[in-house]
Amino acid sequence: MEFQKDNTFFTGRLKSITFAFKGAIKLISTEHSIMVQFSTALLLIAAGFYFKISTTEWLFQTLAIGLVLSIEGLNTAVEKVADFIHPEYHERIGFIKDIAAGAVFFAALTAIAIGLIIYLPKIL
Repeated sequence: MEFQKDNTFFTGRLKSITFAFKGAIKLISTEHSIMVQFSTALLLIAAGFYFKISTTEWLFQTLAIGLVLSIEGLNTAVEKVADFIHPEYHERIGFIKDIAAGAVFFAALTAIAIGLIIYLPKIL
């Protein structure tokens, strides 16, 4: 069976959204780091309602959650491709995977800073 690209605007976009949704479900249901981060996101959303955070705080929190989950998804994709291409340990593949993990680290630090700025004054 050969792949046929759908060139129509509406059905092509609908298929793209379907693939993206399936990918998000696969990430949440199979990757432990995403499971932890998604659970943390749900707790932060609940905390936002509990502490009645402002619209601006919601915007920053939502951006931080989306940033971490997105970068973690890209990191997972890089790791899966690297493992597919070179299943055994290789120094250069390890370097690439470390860089992708570093991007997640920066996103997580940013999200932590945003969370502290929002919630620390409310808790204290």
